[in-house]
Amino acid sequence: VQLQASGGGLVQAGDSLRLSCAASGRRFSSYTMGWFRQAPGKEREFVAAINWSGGSTVYAESKKGRFTVSRDNAKNTVYLQMNNLKPEDTAVYYCAADRSSFSTDVLSIGQRNRYDYWGQGTQVTVSS
Repeated sequence: VQLQASGGGLVQAGDSLRLSCAASGRRFSSYTMGWFRQAPGKEREFVAAINWSGGSTVYAESKKGRFTVSRDNAKNTVYLQMNNLKPEDTAVYYCAADRSSFSTDVLSIGQRNRYDYWGQGTQVTVSS
């Protein structure tokens, strides 16, 4: 499967952005989808994940309340709605697909190495 992330840009603190990740392939609806981000000089970190149906989601603790992950299987697309953005949210945001079963354990679902496919990333820059 190929993943294409989009929707990033330069915004001001307090603004909102919605990232999209379009997937190719017929099996998209069976994958767990995740969002990660990587700031300059830092490791890639888990943001959120959503199960195949969209009925279950998991968030990194610090992202709860401001970020919302969703998906539209008819469009082969997963979204990340980000509200009240802060300068520390500046990073390249990546979407990823996981063929294994969904987990509600953030320590498990947040492991980078469980994801089989990665998109190229989209830059989000938040100015103060």
